[in-house]
Amino acid sequence: MAETDLKLTLHTVLRAHLMNTESTSISESTGPASTETGSSASAVSSSTPAFSPLYQQIKTLILQSLQAGEWKPSAAIPSEMDLAARFKVSQGTVRKAIDELAAENLLVRRQGKGTFVATHAEQHVQYRFLRLYPDSGDLQSEGPAQRQIIDCKRVRASADIAKALAIRQGEAVLQVRRVLSFASTPTILEDLWLPGAQFKGLTAERLRAYHGPMYALFETEFGVRMVRAEEKIRAVLPDEEQCALLTIKSKTALLSVERTAFTYNDAPMELRRGLYRTDTHYYRNALN
Repeated sequence: MAETDLKLTLHTVLRAHLMNTESTSISESTGPASTETGSSASAVSSSTPAFSPLYQQIKTLILQSLQAGEWKPSAAIPSEMDLAARFKVSQGTVRKAIDELAAENLLVRRQGKGTFVATHAEQHVQYRFLRLYPDSGDLQSEGPAQRQIIDCKRVRASADIAKALAIRQGEAVLQVRRVLSFASTPTILEDLWLPGAQFKGLTAERLRAYHGPMYALFETEFGVRMVRAEEKIRAVLPDEEQCALLTIKSKTALLSVERTAFTYNDAPMELRRGLYRTDTHYYRNALN
């Protein structure tokens, strides 16, 4: 669809929403109604219902701009006032949309400076998807993990890997194996599979040379940002090779964590299977 047609689509959706809001005596809690009547520079998905809250529609538009790369990780986004003018809505509506994106760790507010696109390079989100905590202290006091890259090779996707990454069986994927150690103790053994098309040029040497979080490397060098993940957890027994890499005895129970990480628009970009030692650490997840 052409950009002009997309703009017209949003204009129609927002106007229909506002007309429906007025007819049912429901109004925005912030900002005058007269400011909520324009079009936008982007488009709401055709699947978005006209009765969805207006701030949710603005949130969708901001997400579309993030997905399109209009604002890069760590870059500042326009002010609430500028976004309100751009989308022809109240500043309060924009603020509510940004609040949700900040709560989802997609944006970061910095007092007195503005709002920025979150990046995995920032300290407070480096461990966003890591749920293994030391029995004493916390991840920050424990210090960064020591990483050992065992292998990084290009292979053909098996049926289960292809399904998880939404690609065809036999397509090229990058397979990475690494060990994470805390306090010099091997604690996590991970195998990762990444779509080959999005990660051309990724090698073991590049992984070893990069000293920041792996997801930050994916952002800066491959333009892929992981925004959410799904996990499956079970208890397993390791094989001989896994015991050797984690320096544990056979029949030591481990926590198996299979994670699929997604970028914008729910596109799967990584399948990760990790084996976690839990003799000095525990798995923690906060439920809302």
